[in-house]
Amino acid sequence: MSATMRRDEIRADFEREQGTWDEGWQSVLDLDPEFLAAYTQFAGVPRRQRHLDDKTRAFVALAVDAAVTHLHPPGIRRHIEAALAAGATRDEIMEVLECTATLAIHAMNMGVPVLVEVLAEQGIRTEAAPLDAEQERMKAEFTRDRGYWNSTWDELLELDPKLFEAYTAFSSHPWKHGTLGPKMREFIYIAFDTSSTHLYRVGLKLHIENALGYGATPQEILEIMEVASLIGMQSVTVGATILKELTT
Repeated sequence: MSATMRRDEIRADFEREQGTWDEGWQSVLDLDPEFLAAYTQFAGVPRRQRHLDDKTRAFVALAVDAAVTHLHPPGIRRHIEAALAAGATRDEIMEVLECTATLAIHAMNMGVPVLVEVLAEQGIRTEAAPLDAEQERMKAEFTRDRGYWNSTWDELLELDPKLFEAYTAFSSHPWKHGTLGPKMREFIYIAFDTSSTHLYRVGLKLHIENALGYGATPQEILEIMEVASLIGMQSVTVGATILKELTT
């Protein structure tokens, strides 16, 4: 087989598996076709095993690329296109983005325990204060609207109940007004928590527990992680395009 025929074969395999092609993929094909062939096999594993349907897989990939810790516009566009092609509605895709926006609260989930630790070391806060009636109401509302309670929220509720109340309304908006099911929303949270640009283990464990409670299978959750693991190739598609431009 000639080099040209091999490149054509690799491109055809990629397009059949991934349903897309752009300048980045062309650059990789031109510079190292066999590496693209290897990636095609790697990236195709979730699609071939099909524990998730096409729409769910597109939602998961969208959450990973749209996460504020990553923000990869070509991927965002590609995965929105894939979701629409799989039958997703505009409202469903908007809900995926709204769920993904909650990632930033991890500044509080990570920061508040550190603050509490330092306050304890300096003798400023020696123990947790009991919740008053208003805080108990907020805790009950969060549990009702989000479907769970976890100790990761205890200190934030105690120290800044106003922020906690506002975040409850913000994060619960998709749960109150959206059309995705609770398992799908937990899949979105798992996707951006497990992503290599975030790796938030506390949230990942919590949302895996929640997803299993909503009926998810271990295979579905593994496939979410597999889809999230594909973003490393963006180093190549972005870099190869620039390399090709500067050396051609």
